[in-house]
Amino acid sequence: MRLLGVGVGAGVCAVALVVGGTGAPAVAAVSMEAVSLVADEGSGGGLGDRLPGLSGVGWRVKDTGKDSRFRGLAAVSRSTAWVAGSKGTVLRTVDGGRSWRDVSPSGAAAEGLELRDIEAFDARRAVALSIGEGEASRVLRTEDGGATWTETFRNPDPRAFYDCLTFFDSRHGLAMSDPVDGRFRILSTADGGRSWEVLPSTGMPDALPGEAGFAASGQCLVSAGSRDVWLATGGGAVARVLHSADRGRTWRVAESGIPAGDPAKGVFALAFRDRTTGLAVGGDYRSGQTSPQAAATSSDGGRTWRPAAAPPPAYRSGAAWHPYARGVALAVGPTGTDVTADGGRTWRALDVGSFDTVDCGADGGCWASGEKGRVARLERGEEEQAERGD
Repeated sequence: MRLLGVGVGAGVCAVALVVGGTGAPAVAAVSMEAVSLVADEGSGGGLGDRLPGLSGVGWRVKDTGKDSRFRGLAAVSRSTAWVAGSKGTVLRTVDGGRSWRDVSPSGAAAEGLELRDIEAFDARRAVALSIGEGEASRVLRTEDGGATWTETFRNPDPRAFYDCLTFFDSRHGLAMSDPVDGRFRILSTADGGRSWEVLPSTGMPDALPGEAGFAASGQCLVSAGSRDVWLATGGGAVARVLHSADRGRTWRVAESGIPAGDPAKGVFALAFRDRTTGLAVGGDYRSGQTSPQAAATSSDGGRTWRPAAAPPPAYRSGAAWHPYARGVALAVGPTGTDVTADGGRTWRALDVGSFDTVDCGADGGCWASGEKGRVARLERGEEEQAERGD
């Protein structure tokens, strides 16, 4: 599938929820908005009763000074975040978005690299994925906060189109390509992205005709724990979720229930709170098209999926669990942000601004990013005033 602004396009997806990585402190200071969400989530009543408690919480857009579209996002903490996107652009903040440093790989802009995914372990170490056909698919790695980057993989196969990236820990990670010879291709690292190898395809189920991933948010390949990983698909007759419990060597497959049957439809993002509890969001990414049943939940590690009773009202491309507020998650897309307080069964609107992806750090700091250089952090109004010194 070739879509979402990549030539005639191949859909793709990536990156697990980054919740601080191994570089996050063992005990993190919990942000003000995290405390608020925990209090709201535990207040009882339905989601509609709890949302008034979120009235002071919203996205605060941070000026990046760029116009790139940032589909790759890694939230290390409420102070540190990385974004990656079009024009070979990578930015990093270590002060909560008050300032951004352009840490783009040398030559990436000149080559027009589409950096659709980034995984960051802390403020210095990150791995970014460039997507596209053949040699356009690359993996780059930095250990010095983006001052220098090393290309550690360049796809030699013109049939492969790498979509997305995820890490189980600071050493073990996977990347996924759209099907080659009828099966999704999995790339593996055991040294933090310094070297990569293609895994055997014998444990991968056959792909459906037209099936692929979506490069919408860096969340079509996500992991939880040390060995479990999930892969989201679209473009085929049905939208599916594949699960591996052995770091990508063998896979099970299940239908998500999210409508498909068209190259523009399917599951665009996954989020797993742990190895059993997951969310899937998606729909039809084309402007003006309806997206009924745009969300589903799983309580058994992706073996089965149930449609949300009250899903987001339109296509959503990104999703993230809040690490402290059990049952609370966010979903974002071009037409807005929705929040759930009951594990994804019902969703309510939180914001109408356009974002492509969302991620929450280990300390409860949540970030979103998207078109026209937009990056925002979830904050309470008084928190923003305190940071300005008002």
